[in-house]
Amino acid sequence: MSRRTIDLDDTVYDYLLAHSLREHPEQAALREATRTHPRARMQISPEQGQLMALLVKLIGARRCIEIGVFTGYSALSVALALPDDGRILACDVSDEYTSIGKPYWQRAGVAHKIDLRLAPAVETLDARLQAGEAGTYDFAFIDADKTGYDAYYERCLQLLRAGGLVAIDNVLWSGDVARPSEDEDTRALQALNDKLHRDGRIDLSMLPVGDGLTLARKR
Repeated sequence: MSRRTIDLDDTVYDYLLAHSLREHPEQAALREATRTHPRARMQISPEQGQLMALLVKLIGARRCIEIGVFTGYSALSVALALPDDGRILACDVSDEYTSIGKPYWQRAGVAHKIDLRLAPAVETLDARLQAGEAGTYDFAFIDADKTGYDAYYERCLQLLRAGGLVAIDNVLWSGDVARPSEDEDTRALQALNDKLHRDGRIDLSMLPVGDGLTLARKR
């Protein structure tokens, strides 16, 4: 037993992956293809992708939202966990980055589950709300510009059904959120973390997975 989360050195981390990770070949290939990308640090860790896939299965998700696709590893991870009629509303602004993932989605047989919308996410989400889709989604993953997180969270919360789940990435921000800062992104994350801690609309857990992952279940 332990009163706090274990520190992971490379040896323990490698053991964790060796004894837990079950990647589809196209997941592994996409992760490798992204490894040398100039912004490779934007990709989630494989164990986080596996956790999200498990959560999607546990809640029986069919309709999902992703805000911030990058090269598409997280969308691929979730799409593989969805039933054949499941769908992801995938929001991003970069055709360059998202195009990297498309061949992997195709070869994995899940491209039909991913509805990629290249537009500011707030516009895409507002359009879904105006179309009467509030309360019709099961799962949302937020991993985009940090100053936009609060706006994305509020819209996702409206779009989710009761019992639906929001996962928010980078909430520990390399530990910077625990220290005073003048950085705009850090301050935005600090404000959101404070807000969620007080938010009576959700059940909450912040986890030291990847760069920090918050799970918020809509009550």
